[in-house]
Amino acid sequence: MSVLIELGDDRGAPLDDLGPPSPAASRPGRVGLLLAACALLGGAAAPVHLTPRVGPALPARATVLSAGPLLLVVDAGTDPPALSAYDAAVPHRPARWRVTVPPATRWSAEAADDLLLLTERDQVGRATATTARSVRTGQPLWRRPERVYAAGDAAVAVSEVRSAAEPGRRVEGTVHGVDPATGATRWSVPVPSTAVLRALPGTPGRVLLVQDDGLARLLDARDGAVRGQGRLPPADYGPDNPQVIGGHLVLRHPTGSGAALTGYDLPGLSRRWQVPVEPGELTLRPCQGLVCGRDRLGRWAMDAGTGMRRWTWPAGARWHTLAGARIGAEPLLLLGTASDGRRTLVATVGRDGPRVRAVLPAGLTDCRQAGAGLICRDGAARVTVWPLDAP
Repeated sequence: MSVLIELGDDRGAPLDDLGPPSPAASRPGRVGLLLAACALLGGAAAPVHLTPRVGPALPARATVLSAGPLLLVVDAGTDPPALSAYDAAVPHRPARWRVTVPPATRWSAEAADDLLLLTERDQVGRATATTARSVRTGQPLWRRPERVYAAGDAAVAVSEVRSAAEPGRRVEGTVHGVDPATGATRWSVPVPSTAVLRALPGTPGRVLLVQDDGLARLLDARDGAVRGQGRLPPADYGPDNPQVIGGHLVLRHPTGSGAALTGYDLPGLSRRWQVPVEPGELTLRPCQGLVCGRDRLGRWAMDAGTGMRRWTWPAGARWHTLAGARIGAEPLLLLGTASDGRRTLVATVGRDGPRVRAVLPAGLTDCRQAGAGLICRDGAARVTVWPLDAP
């Protein structure tokens, strides 16, 4: 039996900054040192044992999605596939609704007010179509042959780059502004080559479009008007670069002497600061209004407006970052292996630094972040929701 759990990234597309923890992270006693490091850095209390909210049993070919208040289960073993929606706060209750959906290899989902955007994906993860449905009833409202992102009080539709390496947020062709009520095109902006797209939260809706040549534009999602524009230096533009945190853009790019992070104000894209970074692999994520990074030396966070370091965590590189959907300014969730080699430790990283929060029982698989909590599959092939309430 195989169960695929797809929750997406901070806006719905799967992203993970590193693979499973290294064998060294699982050796007895290793996590004891990490716990001590967390306590020193974040003042964390001893991790607590969480009580799960047990959800429905999963069919043999199931995809689990998190979208706003909904826990979604797509059963691909039926013809056509069946989509069931549960209340994520009380997943043990009967499904709110069940509908059939078009066949696909994978799915991703995003909720915006009363709109559920369910995207169908092919074998390499590229979006092939999006259906807008009612969050309350699951009934289809409109459908487009592209990936559709919610953008504040509007939406945008894009064709994702045909690549198995990094599907999602790298686009080509034309960006279309979409009326969320009808799915009709309001405006269009051509993309000369390829570009990185970020639909920014908040109202009015804004869309950041960064072309391969470095031209960056902040567009009004309602009418396509340019609200800010500038040139960025050559960089490896991708799903995690640049990052937008509040009113700031942070770009990772090469320099004559190595690599740097540079911060820009939005919407004007004026440069505010620049700091050098360690050579080699570097991953960036927003975490509670900060820029959280991981390199070969560990994890750290900096202020997006000034570039000043807020905290560092040398042991943090050994922890596994959970992919998944985060709501608003939720912290990142990390997993580590407990000293018994069976149970799982959960840590958060955010404004208060790293904090070990909870210990999960053995036997959980396919865990993903959903807002401030986790969704996993247990040994009985059921969905389990693990809330991490703020202390």
